[in-house]
Amino acid sequence: MSNMEYLKGKPIAVLGAGAVAKAQAADCALAGAKVRICDIEPFAKKTLFGVDKGIKFFGQQLNLYGFERHGMAKMEMVTTDIAEAVKGAGIVIVATPSVGHRPFFEKLIPALEDGMVIHIFPDNYGTLLLRKMMREAGCNKKVIIGGWSSAPYGCRVEVKGGVVLPQIRVYYRAITLRGAALPSADQDDFLESSKYMGSMDAVTNGDGAVGGSTVMDTGFSNVNPVLHCPGTLLGASVMQNWGVIYGENKYDYSIYSHAYCPAVSEVQYSFYKEECALAEAMGVGIQPYEKEHFFSRENVLGQEYMGLDYVIPFEEQDYIQYGTGPFDLNNRYITEDIPVGCHIYHELAAKFGVEIPIIDSMIHLACAMTGKNFWEKGLTLDDLGIGHMSKEEMLDYLHNGKYMDKK
Repeated sequence: MSNMEYLKGKPIAVLGAGAVAKAQAADCALAGAKVRICDIEPFAKKTLFGVDKGIKFFGQQLNLYGFERHGMAKMEMVTTDIAEAVKGAGIVIVATPSVGHRPFFEKLIPALEDGMVIHIFPDNYGTLLLRKMMREAGCNKKVIIGGWSSAPYGCRVEVKGGVVLPQIRVYYRAITLRGAALPSADQDDFLESSKYMGSMDAVTNGDGAVGGSTVMDTGFSNVNPVLHCPGTLLGASVMQNWGVIYGENKYDYSIYSHAYCPAVSEVQYSFYKEECALAEAMGVGIQPYEKEHFFSRENVLGQEYMGLDYVIPFEEQDYIQYGTGPFDLNNRYITEDIPVGCHIYHELAAKFGVEIPIIDSMIHLACAMTGKNFWEKGLTLDDLGIGHMSKEEMLDYLHNGKYMDKK
């Protein structure tokens, strides 16, 4: 493992200005780092509003060890220029929805500098896309690229009267996260670099980061598809009726608090078993869970911040999740987790001969409920540069970085 102390004192650049990006930027700044935050148009006018005056970081921040921070975080730089944001930075945090990866990467690649460490939260196969785009651009900068199975928080931006405020409410903090580098040969350095990010302090001082076997492992271990898709789709009637006939405030709704039930958990566990079958067929890892971990209000999410013993029975309410939504089907729980998470599983299943009827049913239901064709719009293995590879070639690339061109 290399000495990563050179990162200490270098600025941290955060790309994106949504909830996770703002939370990471504020947390790192409150921990003492010089932080630059960057978003691009047409989003920046809305997302960067007021950020030059600081980001308010607050909330319950529930976690097993009680780690928390609060305060008004000042940014060293607020910009819409990615090259300006990353110049001289040691760590670059990419915290955008997956749809934002390509436009951000296009501007990031020419600005990369030797020694930079790129952290993608959550990865959502962004590591594979970034390496592919670097090859296509002829970029040979010596950078470490890795991603995480999830974000370090459950958080939401405060919005009042349609105005996005520079305020982040943090509901919980992860005490462990699963991360991996591409190639895996860089993994020790990648995981070590996370200790220089204040946003990972609850993990570093908690149960620690866990190295996935490859970046496909962190993709499989992303809890979003298995939690969000069955919960949102099978709970659609509750969501759409919540502020209509139940006499409740629409914006108090949460799939965790109001949609999850034993029947949905059965579907989620079946979904997870199909993920495990895919991982085994590919020869990569996945976060291990037991069946009972799926049968509670927090489902497997609770383990990220409260450990294995954390259980809220279905007979009890889960007040911490109130207001976390989603409030309609035009939400990243569907618009990202179906075409990215589920569709990549569909492509891998076809390639490796694995049956995934539950996961495929999520795509069919999402298409029917939204009127969108996620089969056509879904992320593909060719998009990631690995569609043509055999199992052995793919594993060699993931572990050692040896890329086999399409013949």
